[in-house]
Amino acid sequence: MTEPDTADAHDPGTQAEPPRLGPRPLSRPVVDEGTAQIFGRPDGVDGGFAVAPDSAPAPSTTLAPPPPAALAGAFGRPAAAADALQRPPTNGHAPAGGDPSGSDPSGADPFWDADADRDPWRDPDSAVAMGRPAGENPTEGVTARGEGARLSLREVLFGRRVHPRALAVLGVLALLVGAVGGLVGRYTAEGASSLTEPEPTITQALPGKERPPGSVADIARRTVPAVVSIEIRVGDQGGTGSGVVIDPSGYVLTNNHVVSSAVGADGATIEAVFQDGTRTPARIVGRDPKTDLAVVKVEVANPVVATIGSSAGLTVGDGVIAIGSPLGLAGTVTDGIVSALNRPVRLDGGASDTNAVIDAIQTDAAINPGNSGGPLVDSTGAVVGINTAIRSLGQGQGAGGEGGSIGLGFAIPIDDARVIADELIRTGVAKHAEIGINARSVSDVTTEGAQVQNVKQGGAAAQAGIVEGDVIVKVGDRSIGGADELAVAVSERNPGETVQVQLVRAGRPLTLPVVLTSD
Repeated sequence: MTEPDTADAHDPGTQAEPPRLGPRPLSRPVVDEGTAQIFGRPDGVDGGFAVAPDSAPAPSTTLAPPPPAALAGAFGRPAAAADALQRPPTNGHAPAGGDPSGSDPSGADPFWDADADRDPWRDPDSAVAMGRPAGENPTEGVTARGEGARLSLREVLFGRRVHPRALAVLGVLALLVGAVGGLVGRYTAEGASSLTEPEPTITQALPGKERPPGSVADIARRTVPAVVSIEIRVGDQGGTGSGVVIDPSGYVLTNNHVVSSAVGADGATIEAVFQDGTRTPARIVGRDPKTDLAVVKVEVANPVVATIGSSAGLTVGDGVIAIGSPLGLAGTVTDGIVSALNRPVRLDGGASDTNAVIDAIQTDAAINPGNSGGPLVDSTGAVVGINTAIRSLGQGQGAGGEGGSIGLGFAIPIDDARVIADELIRTGVAKHAEIGINARSVSDVTTEGAQVQNVKQGGAAAQAGIVEGDVIVKVGDRSIGGADELAVAVSERNPGETVQVQLVRAGRPLTLPVVLTSD
């Protein structure tokens, strides 16, 4: 026996190879004759492409009708070509490895040369795109043309380079364009002029305006030159008010709260600005915190002086005009009516030393901060009051408060202001009557008045026998509705004057004569 060539299976130095599996038998389903006839290869063809048939198709094949001549010429195979697949154009040059006809005597097929993978004509996976028909040379018979010579105007018109008919057509077109432009311009101008003609569609203005005597314009023209704007500067702080010239010597009447900030302040300045813009320094002649009035003097030659009227002749409903510098706007004029007379108003002096109760003229003429000290004039142009305070929403009766006008303005009657102004000009101070009590407003079902809270020892009330708890209901001929009205009724009297005071004590009426003293 011969020894096998392989190593011993029990030899530890030899490892056995795993068994290898053989190819799985192919499963070839049975193909019926009908399917084989439709999808099978023709007889005698073993490759993937059929050889060009040399004979007519089998009787069982149905041929499509021939395409139209235009489609056949654009997309059909060239007449001289004998290849089964369309070949790329060669422009008369043989492909690499072959002759121009596409066949190579050596047997190599030039269709599948080295450039076949990059040629979309021979790449089966290339994208579909519209191209030129096979065999057509795009540059054949095409002559490149450069830019033509440019002609000057002289050559166009006289050089016989352009046909006379073309010139005539160009001239006619130019005339038509000009005519159309002219028509458009004419109609546009006619349409625009119709907007400015003073025809019935637009109201006509009369050549002159009537400003009869007594009109607001007439009164403003005559009075505004006598009104000044007063500017106060204290350090880096400032304020603005108004004033009215009441004397040819340059005395200007204004409010105490307008100028009080400049009293005793180092470096404080006061300037008066007239309607024509003239500025001049002003000095304080005198002031009265109890009536909120002050007089300043300016050194101006022959100033325009306001006409002083009388507030006693006013009636509710009379027309009035307020003039001043609200918010620094000099020469501002507003008009309204007298809304009420003898309205007791306690002033809130703010940062000033004003502590006054005025017997005010109430008006709905717009008064705003900066109007303080300006005149309130009647329909004749005469000064009947000095604008002093307003009442605004969220504010009290302020002497130049923060709020704006809501139609509740108050002016000091000129009859009272003139007396105080005369005293201030003569002596620099003003004297007032005093009764010597503190009171508060009270009311019940039937009466109202001012109840005495305390009596000043040695004062007019104490000497007359008025005691705490008395309710004063009348001073002279004026009924007393509260503490403010009592203060007004006393201040309009003169020191040393005797006045009858009616009061209620323990439910019984009582009248006492009181000799008013001076403050």
